[in-house]
Amino acid sequence: MSDEKGITATTGPASGLRVYSETSLAIVVFLALAALPLLVSGYTIYILPQYLTYGMLAMSLGILWGFAGLLSFGQAAFFTLGAYAMGLAANWEIGSNPAYAGLVASIIIGAGLASLIGYFLFSVGVRQLFFVLVTLALSIIVEQITVSQSEYTGGYNGMFVPRVSLSLGAHEIDLSGDAAIYYFVLPIAAAVYVLLRWLLGGPFGKVLVGIRENEERVLSLGFNISIYKTTVFAVSGAVACLAGALYGTHANFVSPSLAGVLFSTQVVVWVAIGGRESLLGALLGAVGVSALSNYLTAVIPNYWQLVLGIVFVLVIVGFKGGLAGAIGRVFDRAKNEAGHG
Repeated sequence: MSDEKGITATTGPASGLRVYSETSLAIVVFLALAALPLLVSGYTIYILPQYLTYGMLAMSLGILWGFAGLLSFGQAAFFTLGAYAMGLAANWEIGSNPAYAGLVASIIIGAGLASLIGYFLFSVGVRQLFFVLVTLALSIIVEQITVSQSEYTGGYNGMFVPRVSLSLGAHEIDLSGDAAIYYFVLPIAAAVYVLLRWLLGGPFGKVLVGIRENEERVLSLGFNISIYKTTVFAVSGAVACLAGALYGTHANFVSPSLAGVLFSTQVVVWVAIGGRESLLGALLGAVGVSALSNYLTAVIPNYWQLVLGIVFVLVIVGFKGGLAGAIGRVFDRAKNEAGHG
């Protein structure tokens, strides 16, 4: 059930990516992302913060689906609630700096709602299928609520979300520029990745993997499964809501359609392609697939969904454990060859 050498090595044979290799790869990835504004400009820098929020959203599903075995179709609902929380905090001018209020509110809303739902579901021992249906219903409910409460949300027309600014003492940092908001979102995405890796690398993560692999055995060992499931769902909801808050202030807009089932399905596709047993895989899957979708939409607007569907099928069939699993096996093969060399 566990392997002290790595997180994803504990999640079964589908993923061979070890901590030392994923950690080094993550450092390279985030350093490359940090240097990107020095190499490119224009639309690329504008859209990258949005892709990073998608990456955070994918990681929120990764810890839930990849480690606890709980597939959720409600991540878009939390994402949307976070975006609306940021918008309302800014429009109502809550606190001395609405940006901080919006970020904190999004985390509280995500963790609180997920904890409430998780408590009622897991305390009665619901199984995976019912959990999927409930999270699916959650996306539909949030979409309908944001439509019906048009006085606050703007209804079908959506809501304008101003770009945040940071207050550091008497100084205020303007984040209206593309590079500025990019360097605001990137450290948060990196911090979320590090915190989740730390959480899953300890006893908590190992129990989650045990629940996914053999729930009855973990229960027989005396662990309160409902508490573990509720906790990981709360963490997942908090991360998804935080990602939504960042998305809202970057995009300057949020609408009810963002909470739809279609977007939640896209999140599942991102994680499946990147590798649900690797947080870095989920992050890169979201960024890569989103960038590919954007490119295909411009090149072949009538067939981009077909091409993306083919890519999804090829990755799922050809790469067990997604792209992260394939990369992990390459690392392991190279390590074994070096050991026998």
